[in-house]
Amino acid sequence: MTKAPIPGTLTRRSFTQLLGASALIVPATARRVLAQDAETIRIGFVGPRSGPLGVFGDGDPFLVEHFNRTQADGIEIGGRRYGVQIVLADTQSDPVRGSLVTRDLITGDAPDLVITASTPETVNPVADACEAAGVPCLSTTAPWESFYFGRGARPGEPSPFRWTYHFCFGTGNFVTLYDDQWRKVETNRKVGILAPNDADGNAIRMGLLPALEAAGWELFDPGAYENGSSDFSHHINAFKDAGVEIVNAFPFPPDFPVFWRQAAQQGLAQRVKVMQMAKAGLFAAELESMGSLGYGLHAGAYWHPVFPFRSDAVGLDNAEIAQGFEAATGKQWNQQVGATASLLDAAVAALKSSGAPKDKAAVAQALSTLRCDTAVGPIDFTSGPVANCCETHLVGVQWNHASEGPWEYKLDVVSNADLPAVPLTAEMTAYHLGG
Repeated sequence: MTKAPIPGTLTRRSFTQLLGASALIVPATARRVLAQDAETIRIGFVGPRSGPLGVFGDGDPFLVEHFNRTQADGIEIGGRRYGVQIVLADTQSDPVRGSLVTRDLITGDAPDLVITASTPETVNPVADACEAAGVPCLSTTAPWESFYFGRGARPGEPSPFRWTYHFCFGTGNFVTLYDDQWRKVETNRKVGILAPNDADGNAIRMGLLPALEAAGWELFDPGAYENGSSDFSHHINAFKDAGVEIVNAFPFPPDFPVFWRQAAQQGLAQRVKVMQMAKAGLFAAELESMGSLGYGLHAGAYWHPVFPFRSDAVGLDNAEIAQGFEAATGKQWNQQVGATASLLDAAVAALKSSGAPKDKAAVAQALSTLRCDTAVGPIDFTSGPVANCCETHLVGVQWNHASEGPWEYKLDVVSNADLPAVPLTAEMTAYHLGG
């Protein structure tokens, strides 16, 4: 096993304080000026910066600040030099508001490109608003099946989308990841499924569960639950009755601690050897809220500081992204900060390859054939898996107790079957209640 140290954390707290997200939004008086400036490219960036999904947006001010520094001299496209302006909009973690603020952004700021990230509840309504308005949109951090089929595309039929494009992991990546990661500890191969009644849950049941069963895992799905549930006794009792030793959960981040505390109180956590989280378990703050219950939990990672890539858009490699984020915010790095850097990488690459960044049709065409390097690795829209979508990759990770440094937890890479270029940083161990 190849091991690599997790990059060190910067401890200096005198790092230049970043502007708040609200300060990065262009004021209305400036918008009218920009709207008349043919030499300025406007990128509308819609995301959850408050509400239950707000943690996904923690890195946005840091990244936009570095993007602005790196792109301060503008970008040259087709023999002309363009300034680049990012305009932020907050969905407040509400899909309805996400659609509304996107429409307001399009009407008021006339962006040449809209970008968005972080769960189908954000990505899908933003993409739908852009598709309806004829504005090119690029998104990430939602399984591609949720983006594609969750918005009305049908298997085997031509894509119904002209303006909206998405890059992210999907069912196949989860199957590769889980089949490798779960084999690293001895279990009875019985897996309990905790999936909500939402776009992610529907995509999981349609694609992931049949594929896991085909790979030889015995699944027990007690049915969908509603996001925000306060009682998971039905699922916990079903898992106990089935004798599962692996639980695979896809909850909103605030819902997982509720489930796992109840699992410990009702005797399930004592039996589980692999507690695999997706959607939840991405952020250290979630684990810290659970204390010792969080030690040893398993997850997948779509970005990590040891990914051997860099972000040209923000001018940093992945280790520097993590270190800079921690120094700037006083918070431990999280996966989304790197994924959002990759979104900025792909946006700049698409604008450059369009040859005409103020021509929306040209930008959409550039997205459809985009191939470029990003902070999460290479992306290639010419390779599918379906039109309008490009697949990225995952590694398996485990939250362990940090023996040194300023943070309570460290996130170790324990499986890389889906992305062999990423080095392992620890051996995977079975979950033991309390660490």
